[in-house]
Amino acid sequence: MLAAFAVGVRLRRHRGVDVAWGLGFVAVAVATYAQSGGRHPLPAVLAVVWGLRLAGHIAWRGRGHGEDPRYERLLSRAPGNRTWYALRTVYLLQAGLVWLISLPVQAAAYATGRPGALAVAGTALWLCGLLFEAVGDHQLARFRADPANRGRIMDRGLWSWTRHPNYFGDFCVWWGLSLTAWTSGGAVAVSVVSPLVMSYLLIGGSGKRLLERHMADRPGYAAYRARTSGFLPWPPRQPGRSPRHRRSQGV
Repeated sequence: MLAAFAVGVRLRRHRGVDVAWGLGFVAVAVATYAQSGGRHPLPAVLAVVWGLRLAGHIAWRGRGHGEDPRYERLLSRAPGNRTWYALRTVYLLQAGLVWLISLPVQAAAYATGRPGALAVAGTALWLCGLLFEAVGDHQLARFRADPANRGRIMDRGLWSWTRHPNYFGDFCVWWGLSLTAWTSGGAVAVSVVSPLVMSYLLIGGSGKRLLERHMADRPGYAAYRARTSGFLPWPPRQPGRSPRHRRSQGV
């Protein structure tokens, strides 16, 4: 994160911290696995794959763009020096979150138990989340690449089942990864902190809540929100039919 901060200061934009977010998990996974002597590689491998995909996607998506509007708004409210404010509230905060959320990977590296059914279930859930996240990102990228869609709301594919397929994918990834780390009683208490924190960030923190506040005034978003699930994937509601009516019809 300090390296990303140095690059951000040099380029005078801090959107690169989002790339460093994914790479931070990769660094923690590799360093912890190497230090532990390589007892349980599965959580580390899953974290590395997820982190590299996320970092690569964000780097590709942000190429040629200026500062992220989120960071521009945040730094415009800096009480003092913008650079040091960015270090404290963006880079160091995210560094602490990377350490906290990666606790399952760290705990699993030193666990003494043997992977069992929970590891299989966790890997399956992680894979479901990774695919959901990757497919959602790909669909959104293709939608935005078409000039005919400028100013329109993405409501196709996975985005017709949930307003946040990428956040739901992250949700599944970290609950699944935590399950793979529950190889001993000592790891469970530590590992459960990670998906709980990530769930809060995705749903009530800097994810869904802030994005929907930003999108609220976009033309067509109110209608999209009315027919599309807020987080968990669910078939889109038909116009004029309430969720209660849908359930009464067996939908």
